[in-house]
Parts: sequence; structure tokens; C-alpha cells
Amino acid sequence: MARTKIDLGFNKIARIHDLDELAGVLFPQNKNHQRVFLAIYVELKWADGQFLPALEPIVDRYEFSRRVMETVRAKMRRLGIIDHVSRFNKKHGCREGWVLSGRFQQSLGKLANLVTALKECRGGAQEEKDRRAWQFL
Repeated sequence: MARTKIDLGFNKIARIHDLDELAGVLFPQNKNHQRVFLAIYVELKWADGQFLPALEPIVDRYEFSRRVMETVRAKMRRLGIIDHVSRFNKKHGCREGWVLSGRFQQSLGKLANLVTALKECRGGAQEEKDRRAWQFL
């Protein structure tokens, strides 16, 4: 059975150099999902203004199943890699569609900053809170 979880060990992150390697990390052991991810990402990346009014033409062009495309699209949206734009969004000319999002990069940056902040020794009440943290699980 294929795993759906993302495995982001530090060694895997260090080995990522290309988009296909990123697809392998985000969709482990599922080549079909990896191909759909790559198709959506590349089509959005090279579209005019990085905007697509619909993702369905990608299904027809690359001959994927709509169900798999919806599964991959949903995961990409949950991760913050793509975003749906409302027709009320003036930034994109009041057009409804899909864009590449910056949320994924922002959330990874926040995670890195949080880990850095949690490593700092501040003493006082923070030390006691840190020592009792495991009790709440």
C-alpha cells in the first residue's frame, strides 16, 4: 500500500535538487501522484501570469484520471503550494482560477524560526514550562 505521509528527514531535504525529487518527497511511493503534481506545477509555473482558470485541461492534455488530479490538487492546496483565486480577487483581474502560492515557503520559514527560538535558553518560567511539556501529552 502506498504511503500518503510526507517524509522530510534532514538527509532527504539535503538531497532535493530538482522538481521531480520534490515530487518524490511530497508523494512518496506513488508515481502516478508524482506525475500529476509535476504536470500541475509546471503548467502553473509557465502559464501567463502563473494563473490557470481551470485544471481540467491538464487532465485532458496529459491523460490523467480526474479523481487522481483532484486528490493531488487537494494535497497541494492543503500544503499551500497552490491556491484557488476567487473571481472577486482584483489582484488577478477578477478571474477565478489557480495560482502558485507562497504559503508553503512561508510556513517552512516559520517552522525553521520556531525551532531556532525553541533552542534558545531563556531561563525562568520558560525552563519550568519546557520541563513540564511532556506531561501534557
